[in-house]
Amino acid sequence: MRAELKKLSPNDGVEVYNLLQEIPKDENGFINGANGISFDDYKEWLIKCDNMANGVALEDWMVPQHIYWLYVDGNPVGMGKLRTRLTDKLRLDGGHCGYGIASSQRRKGYGTLLVQMMAKEAITFELDKILLTIHNDNVPSIKAAINSGGTIERVTDDKHYIWIECN
Repeated sequence: MRAELKKLSPNDGVEVYNLLQEIPKDENGFINGANGISFDDYKEWLIKCDNMANGVALEDWMVPQHIYWLYVDGNPVGMGKLRTRLTDKLRLDGGHCGYGIASSQRRKGYGTLLVQMMAKEAITFELDKILLTIHNDNVPSIKAAINSGGTIERVTDDKHYIWIECN
């Protein structure tokens, strides 16, 4: 298996578009803004996301967020989001990192792989650890975070707060 993490580009094409149609629009708090939109709107969405990563046109409550695609053997199978810093709100809901795996590609270990690769990528933003906030009923993501070296900081009525060292 050959795995690669690729950063979003405004030039991403139909293979990424098709991936995004297979990741739910809103699942366990992970929002996929490109699910269910036209290809033309997807191209505009890519530009908006690229601007967000570069800190362009951010609203006061927003932080830079970088989007990555997990490719396995040359095919995109997942999407990850990495925020370079946290606000008080993101410390409670969102964390540094979120991800989604295409429905057809689940139960293959790709979630764990993507979390591990995102933790390594976070080093480029001078982060020494990343926070994942995971809904309590999202057992596969809790397992992926723990399998990636995560430490549970706390558990509330609705979420697990898991920190992963970036090394």
